[in-house]
Amino acid sequence: MTDDRRNPVAEPVEALIARSNRLGSNPANTNYAGGNTSAKGTGIDPVTGEPVELLWVKGSGGDLGTLKPEGLAVLRLDRMRALVDVYPGVEREDEMVAAFDYCLHGKGGAAPSIDTAMHGLVEAAHVDHLHPDSGIAIATAADGEELTAKIFGDKVAWVPWRRPGFQLGLDIAEIKRRNPQAVGCILGGHGITAWGDTSDEAERNSLWIIETAAAYIAEHGNPEPFGGVRAGFEALPHAERRAKAAALAPTIRGLASTDKPMVGHFTDSDVVLAFLASEKAPALAELGTSCPDHFLRTKVKPMLLDLPADASVEDSIARLKELHEQYRADYRAYYDAHATPDSPAMRGADPLIVLVPGVGMFSYGTNKQTARVAGEFYVNAINVMRGAEALSRYTPISDAEKFRIEYWALEEAKLQRMPKPKSHQGRIAFVTGAASGIGKAIATRLAAEGACVVVADLELEKAQAVAAELGSTDVAIGVAANVADPAAVQAAIDATVLAFGGVDLVVNNAGLSLSKPLLETTEADWDLQHDVMAKGSFLVSKAAAKALIDQGMGGDIVYISSKNSVFAGPNNIAYSATKADQAHQVRLLAVELGEYGIRVNGVNPDGVVRGSGIFASGWGANRAATYGVPEEKLGEFYAQRTILKREVVPENVADAVYVLTGPELSRTTGLHVPVDSGVAAAFLR
Repeated sequence: MTDDRRNPVAEPVEALIARSNRLGSNPANTNYAGGNTSAKGTGIDPVTGEPVELLWVKGSGGDLGTLKPEGLAVLRLDRMRALVDVYPGVEREDEMVAAFDYCLHGKGGAAPSIDTAMHGLVEAAHVDHLHPDSGIAIATAADGEELTAKIFGDKVAWVPWRRPGFQLGLDIAEIKRRNPQAVGCILGGHGITAWGDTSDEAERNSLWIIETAAAYIAEHGNPEPFGGVRAGFEALPHAERRAKAAALAPTIRGLASTDKPMVGHFTDSDVVLAFLASEKAPALAELGTSCPDHFLRTKVKPMLLDLPADASVEDSIARLKELHEQYRADYRAYYDAHATPDSPAMRGADPLIVLVPGVGMFSYGTNKQTARVAGEFYVNAINVMRGAEALSRYTPISDAEKFRIEYWALEEAKLQRMPKPKSHQGRIAFVTGAASGIGKAIATRLAAEGACVVVADLELEKAQAVAAELGSTDVAIGVAANVADPAAVQAAIDATVLAFGGVDLVVNNAGLSLSKPLLETTEADWDLQHDVMAKGSFLVSKAAAKALIDQGMGGDIVYISSKNSVFAGPNNIAYSATKADQAHQVRLLAVELGEYGIRVNGVNPDGVVRGSGIFASGWGANRAATYGVPEEKLGEFYAQRTILKREVVPENVADAVYVLTGPELSRTTGLHVPVDSGVAAAFLR
């Protein structure tokens, strides 16, 4: 083990990681994956064995709050600073990013970010570049330079807007040389940079700038920076706005997914609702965001519904569709106005932020995390606008500069390096009876293939426990769902569209079985099984189909039926009859929903003993008694009566659902896939 007392690398790296994590854990300091930090120190040249000056800096795409040593880029400082002598000028500064690769020290580490020059060229042992709301408020104020001098004196310098890059690093380095008393600077339209001789000093200076700006805004700012409240645009009561949000969510997601499928996130925080109710909201929303990290996540501006909070769902949808057409036209005009022959192709003209007064904010991304973070960034932008308007007038960078960042060749290269999406990325799956057995296996497989998954089950705690196994709430959530209760089913679908923006893939898996001969089957037995499986599947499909149709994105409904839907076995009249009902629902709905691009298919398993909730609840014992075998041998018994002589497990059923809902069978609907290892009597005819 390396002795850190003799390792010159350990101390600066440990201090840098600890500082970064502290700063990044507080959203008042910087946004998710925004900003970067660095430290300079001495390492050992592995070739000569001699000491060498190194720069450790947060790599491209990393997050300060969760930064680890492997997320740092490590560069030789002498080589990086020598780049000044070959710098070809601001018109070719993008070439310097590739040059950073020739300054790297050792193997591994993260790719250097565009801000590396800022950290390497500034003559300070520790440098922080952050995007705090209070700092950006000063940076985007119309008189930001004067405010900087008034608030901070000569301890903080003003840097006019410049796109991140090598030249900005040179500018800040020169400002520090000219202002030895300064501890940092405000970057016009962008954020802050601070430095120190030690890690603690850099952190103190960063926090001093952030807190001083916030205190000045609080003490000297207009208490109503967004003006008064627009009558009729106030927040609806909680239950009412949530119901309206759930009713609007599928349509809005469909609009936001015109160019490519998006996952959604809903926010109805006080910050958002107060902004949407304010007099200045329409004008400020039209100005868009300013900090590059903000508008790269939120697009050049949001789409704002211009109807009062009590507008009907129908009127709101009609108006949202009109506004969406205008938004796309405006975005096309923005692209055409600023694109050059070398610009990347337009990536899409749909909004990433949709604001609905009285209800809240819908944000979108290619996955749930990206959608959630986009919403967090727009909350940051609201806070920035509030601070700037409190002291002055919010003045973001121009659309021309936004375009230069949004369609930057370096940004395009970063997008092209993204890994290929998994088969179900961007899809939202709702699986009933998913807390155990087949349902859990299906939920697990779909999550592994990139889907956002809603684990629906009669028992909420079990559903939430399975969801937690699958990942964070960006991956899966658990909801209670008594599928025999229409109100509970609708509540579960509403929870789905509020959590992820909509729904794409529904699996009717919830079921139970009571194995009895005809004369012992009671009316209650019959009703219970039909309520859960026949009626329950109908209710889930009906509620989900409404959302699927509103989205206009097609989708999948899958029924987990049974071999017994076509095979007449003994002592299970109620179970087999309801499975036959489910099987015919597949055919009926495939015909009815096909015009909306919604595919409906079924899976007919048999003999799934291991992990099955149905078999564990008494069905297994009854089946074993019926066939005259020990219960623990039931799975083997089922396997031996099949053509393939192989036992069926829940994961085999999950495989079938994966294939049916993946891209390979996009032209298949009304199909029943047997997953029974081959039961000739159950062959479909």
